[in-house]
Amino acid sequence: MTRQRATVRCSDCDLAESFEKLQPARERIESHRAETGHDPYWELGELSPGVVRAGDAAGVCGRLDR
Repeated sequence: MTRQRATVRCSDCDLAESFEKLQPARERIESHRAETGHDPYWELGELSPGVVRAGDAAGVCGRLDR
């Protein structure tokens, strides 16, 4: 059984996709932004609280939009 580590969601549409790895989830966030102009977000699961806080502080996988 595989575990879903991230779910990408969008408040502006019905986007809701789950991923086993963080990299594809980050890529989906970026592609959805580019395609629609929406601001999707992810819900992380199966990570320690410290990792989640660090990711939130850094932006999507350490990438900050400038």
